[in-house]
Amino acid sequence: MNRKFESRPALISYFSHVSAFRYSPPGGQPVGINTHSVVLRNIGRKSAIGIRIHHNTLPDFNIWPAVMHSVETLPDGTKDIVIPTLVPGEQITVSYLYLYPVTVDQVNAGIKSDHGFSQQISVLLQRQFPRWVNFIVGTLMITGFVAILYVLYTVAIQ
Repeated sequence: MNRKFESRPALISYFSHVSAFRYSPPGGQPVGINTHSVVLRNIGRKSAIGIRIHHNTLPDFNIWPAVMHSVETLPDGTKDIVIPTLVPGEQITVSYLYLYPVTVDQVNAGIKSDHGFSQQISVLLQRQFPRWVNFIVGTLMITGFVAILYVLYTVAIQ
């Protein structure tokens, strides 16, 4: 119970997109360009400190919205983007741009902070319905649930 209700940081991350392009400059050879974005969010109730986004290969990148960060090269040649802190509810997107033959699985290698590893979640695009549709569907579900409980109750007392 204590772990559930204590104030602590909780980092989640997910890929927002992975894309590949074929660019043909005028009079030049076609070039394969790949891009992807990683979204990092602190869903906890305490600031996450010492965030390290680890990379096997660190291509050109952009962080939005802009936050203080540095790049550290580790002894094995891999690199970390180091972000000092993310306050509760703060979300950043790290976008990468790199040339073929480098692929997304050769770039990112995990995210952690001083408090532990980021939880990587899978996300899918989902259609967002208007509020009135959600209200009607919710009302019908509650009505059906109450009807089932009533039928079960009447069967149980007989």
